[in-house]
Amino acid sequence: MSKSTSPYPRVSASPSGTGIVSHAGTMLLLRAAEKTGLTTALSTELADLRKPLARHDPGKILLDLAVSLAIGGDCLADIDQLRAHPELFGHVASDPTVSRLIATLAAHPERSLAAIARARATARSHAWTAAGAAAPDHDIDEQHPLVLDVDATLVTAHSDKQFAAPTFKRGFGFHPLCAFVDHGQGGTGEPVAMLLRPGNAGSNTASDHVTVIADALAQLPFDPSYRVGKKVLVRIDGAGGSHDLLDYLTKRRLSYSVGFGLTDTHADAIALVPDRAWTPAYDADGQVRAGAWVTEITGLLDLSTWPKGMRVIVRKERPHPGAQLRFTDRDGLRLTAFVTNTRRGQLPDLELRHRRRARCEDRIRAAKVTGLQNLPLHGFDQNRIWLAIVQLACELVAWSQMLALVDHPARCWEPKRLRLRLWSIAGRISRHARRTVLGLAARAPSVEVLTAALDRIDALPVPV
Repeated sequence: MSKSTSPYPRVSASPSGTGIVSHAGTMLLLRAAEKTGLTTALSTELADLRKPLARHDPGKILLDLAVSLAIGGDCLADIDQLRAHPELFGHVASDPTVSRLIATLAAHPERSLAAIARARATARSHAWTAAGAAAPDHDIDEQHPLVLDVDATLVTAHSDKQFAAPTFKRGFGFHPLCAFVDHGQGGTGEPVAMLLRPGNAGSNTASDHVTVIADALAQLPFDPSYRVGKKVLVRIDGAGGSHDLLDYLTKRRLSYSVGFGLTDTHADAIALVPDRAWTPAYDADGQVRAGAWVTEITGLLDLSTWPKGMRVIVRKERPHPGAQLRFTDRDGLRLTAFVTNTRRGQLPDLELRHRRRARCEDRIRAAKVTGLQNLPLHGFDQNRIWLAIVQLACELVAWSQMLALVDHPARCWEPKRLRLRLWSIAGRISRHARRTVLGLAARAPSVEVLTAALDRIDALPVPV
């Protein structure tokens, strides 16, 4: 027998291992679903879809699909990763049963989506209550509001799916509009609304933005009879800078920070601003940034047709090397603007707050690797249901981090790192004294982080 020259040990493999569970770290997601009451809420809201003597609960099927997306799945068939381990995930429905449920839900999409939305809202209320000071709505007021980010993204369709259409970037697919609650610099975020639209949907369609914002507000754990007012800040890029949308936000008495397109008239007005009126802008860390300044031009513009109390704030900065200037830029400096109805605060702070809207792009990127990248079904209503499952998956991850990983850098980890470091940790099932015990891999680099997170979430009460 020749001596191996490989740097890796020679190991013989056989499919004879028993009691071994891959993705044992996913146990944290299951605990989050239980502690937020999501399992019970989904089962209750979808109870009318369960036929007499049926073995599988429709709510659990949706939850299993969400868990499969959280660990990296991107189609209905990936639920088989859970089906292989009934000791941890219980009885998981077969592929035909899963497909029938999606078809049933898509047959009555509005009713189905409303039921799932109610279950999500109930679980969100429990999650934020359990999170205490770590919850996004803790001690919010006009100066420290809960932040709701709205943005759209493109999803490519690789086949002729229903209502897929050419996109403005010369692609083909869909153009969903999404809303996320921002958890701040020390956290990630969670989706609260997603509207599936054809690829040729407009970027600045006010009616779509109004629909998404209304759905997002319905998800927040506030008393429906109580106006949230300026305790909620809606941040949107330039696509939100329309009369209809700003009028809606004003009527709802919400705070807003919305991108504002500049015209030549605006640029000419900006040229009249003296140098002493410009204030140095801040970088991402809140420190003065060289080569960038901000000012307010509200008094220089005719805003009589815009909502009362709207302020226009402008930023000018030296463009990055290779960047091309636009016709509205002046003196070799790039000009950007946004509008807000926030009355107090230094201009650099308000401008930095608006630029942090870019975190929404991080949330969209995370959603795309959690099932949003590819809409796997043909029917438009079926893909609307899929989008609801994507939101469930993203919420499970966000709630797990918010409830169990508060004091660890994993609170800000994105899905890819969570899968590598936590969800992929393997374990072995054993039974002792009528109890089932999951022994996690002792040599896994992040096993102590996982066990500490499990202990923390197990200490939370189960919602009644």
